[in-house]
Amino acid sequence: MSDTPAPLSQAVHNPTTRHAIFIVATLNAGAGAAETVRGWCEDVAALVRTVGTRSPQENLSCVCAFGSRAWDTLFGSPRPAALHPFREFGSGERTAAATPGDLLLHIRADSMDLCFELATLLRNRLGDAVTVVDEVQGFRYFDRRAIIGFVDGTENPEGREAVDFTVIGDEDAEFAGGSYVLVQKYLHDMTAWNSLTVESQEGIIGRHKLSNVELDDDIKPSSSHSALTTLEENGQEVKILRDNMPFGRPGAGEFGTYFIGYARSPAPIEQMLENMFVGRPPGNYDRLLDYSRAITGGLFFVPSADLLESLASRAPSAGEAAVAPASAGSAA
Repeated sequence: MSDTPAPLSQAVHNPTTRHAIFIVATLNAGAGAAETVRGWCEDVAALVRTVGTRSPQENLSCVCAFGSRAWDTLFGSPRPAALHPFREFGSGERTAAATPGDLLLHIRADSMDLCFELATLLRNRLGDAVTVVDEVQGFRYFDRRAIIGFVDGTENPEGREAVDFTVIGDEDAEFAGGSYVLVQKYLHDMTAWNSLTVESQEGIIGRHKLSNVELDDDIKPSSSHSALTTLEENGQEVKILRDNMPFGRPGAGEFGTYFIGYARSPAPIEQMLENMFVGRPPGNYDRLLDYSRAITGGLFFVPSADLLESLASRAPSAGEAAVAPASAGSAA
C-alpha cells in the first residue's frame, strides 16, 4: 500500500449554500490567451482564500473545470480518460443540446457579495484571454426547492459515499482526485406548469410536492423524472452529486434551474440524460421536458486542487500545439 496521500479534490463536496454564480467561458485564439489561462490556474486557490477570509462563516468556494477542446489546447497530453465533448440527446424541441464552453467556474457562498467579489477577481485575472458566454446567479429557494416547487437534490450521496461516486481513483491514476461535471441551463414554462393540478405535477416528478416523499412504485409513472433518473448497476444504485440552483428574472418572465452534476465518470449523467430525452424505453421520455427546455449543455473535467495549481507550468508539446485548434470556442 502506498504512503502517498491521495490528491486533494477541489470543493466538489462542499455543502449547498444560499447563493451561487455559474460562469462558462470560451478560450480566445492565440498563444497569449492560452498562456494567460495556464498562469491563472495557480491563482485560483489564493483568490478564494483572499476573499473567503473576510467572512469564513459564509463558506465561499470555487470549482474550476475545463472542456475537452480547451484541455487539448491548454495542456495537451496526457488527458483525462473520459473527457470528451458534450453528447447531445433527443431531437426537435426535446433536445439536450451542446453549447460552447471551455472553462467552467462554480462559485458558492452563503452571501452573494462574496460570490460577486470572487467572480470579479477571477474574471479580471483572465482579461481578454476568454469570452464569457453564459453567467447565471443562482439562489436557494425556500427549503431547497426548484422553481417548480419540488425539493431538489434529495437523493444526493453523502459523506464517504459522495466521494466514492464523484472522485476519480485508480481507474485513471494520473488524474486521481479529479471529477467530471456536466451543466445545463433549463427554462421552465411556469404558466403551463402552474395550470396543472398538484396531483399531475407529482406524477411527472414522482414525489409528493409538500412532503417530498417518493410516490409508491405501484402508482409512480415509469415516465416520471424520479424513475428515469434512478440508475442501478449490479443491483446497486449509481448516484451523482447535484448542486442545482434556481434562477430567474420575474420582470422578463424567465424562470429556470441551473443543473450541475458531479461524478467520477460522465457515463451515469449521460445515461440519465438519455433516459430523460430519448426515453426508457425510447419514447417513454421525462414528461417534465414538456414544461422545461434545456438551452445550454457542457461537459468539463475538474482537476484535483494540486493538479489545478500545477497546470500553470504545463503546455502542449510542439507537435500537439501544431494540431490543436486555434480557438477552443466550440461546444465543450
